[in-house]
Amino acid sequence: MNTLLGTIDRPTTHDPKKQDPTMQRPSHEPAGSKTPTRDTTSATASRQNRNLEMQLIPEALARAHMHERLREAEAERGAVRLAAARRMQRRAERASLRARRALAMAVMH
Repeated sequence: MNTLLGTIDRPTTHDPKKQDPTMQRPSHEPAGSKTPTRDTTSATASRQNRNLEMQLIPEALARAHMHERLREAEAERGAVRLAAARRMQRRAERASLRARRALAMAVMH
């Protein structure tokens, strides 16, 4: 019986390409035989890396939140500029109509 034992740092996987070669037991050894010795420095390093990643998650979330807020603010500024431009265009059209009427009245009299 060829069984795989997993650990927290190196969980068992069913995909043979992703299996850790140090975790596999050779088929000629019986189950329960001596397990190969491994270097545990990589386990410590991965645990420290995971802790560092966990500590950086709030910073990454804050950065993403800030980028989203900046994008929203930029879109809001664009909308405000567009509304102001439309308001000025309507004001200019009304002034143009008033000037045409005044010119027509001056010509008729």
